[in-house]
Amino acid sequence: MSKITAADVNKLRKQTGAGMMDCKKALVEAEGDFDKAIDVLRKQGQKVAAKRGDRDANEGLILAKTTTDGKKAVMVVVNCETDFVAQNADFNTFATTILDAAIANSPASLDALKALNYTGEALTISEKITEQTGVIGEKIDVSGYEVVEADTTIAYNHPGNRLASIVGLNKSSDAVAEAGKQVAMQIAAMDPIALDEASVDSAIIEKEMALGREIAEQEGKPAEMLDKIAAGKVKRFLKDNTLLNQMSLKDNKKTVAQALNEVESGLTVTDFKRVMLG
Repeated sequence: MSKITAADVNKLRKQTGAGMMDCKKALVEAEGDFDKAIDVLRKQGQKVAAKRGDRDANEGLILAKTTTDGKKAVMVVVNCETDFVAQNADFNTFATTILDAAIANSPASLDALKALNYTGEALTISEKITEQTGVIGEKIDVSGYEVVEADTTIAYNHPGNRLASIVGLNKSSDAVAEAGKQVAMQIAAMDPIALDEASVDSAIIEKEMALGREIAEQEGKPAEMLDKIAAGKVKRFLKDNTLLNQMSLKDNKKTVAQALNEVESGLTVTDFKRVMLG
């Protein structure tokens, strides 16, 4: 068996991200063969992943980015078990590499994203997740993948990377891009449930109507007035919780729709996504 040197161990550590002792053990088991040592580490990752499969991976990073032409915004959610790991520079690099792969390849779904090759290595993102589970010792996963396409798209990453939003607008200019940034921050802060009233699921409206009637009844309102009062409460709910009808955080005397129309006539939001950890 060839002698395992400190340089060999360090080379494998840099290549895989695994700990020094794990790399040394893998090289010893593989009798100095680097490819076999990497396979040993991957198998170790599979064992750890199997053991931690039922763990909750509620920490992690949410990263969003636009394509260079600004026509597409992409967001990924990469999870781990602890905030300690989430704040690690290597984990950030891992998550960023996955985001960049999504930007470069435009996968059609989360499963398709996981099936992509992990940049610079001969394994898929799914296989890399398993490998990193073994390296880090925590359950790792990619649980979210969102895309918005439009004439102008904006990606907003809230400090700490536990919250992000992406938004699409129907026109393109520097002024539109600046307005889009304000809207993206509005989405992050105000958590709208839909774009406008027409986009709200009917089940949500029915639930709010029932709640409104119940509250009005508890307040002792006349039975014949319950539906009218409930309808008023629903109208207020939709105004507060649909993006275009919310009051703009930049100018609370205008709705988001009004503020956008003042930037450029007919300017509006076509789609948005918002994701938050926890």
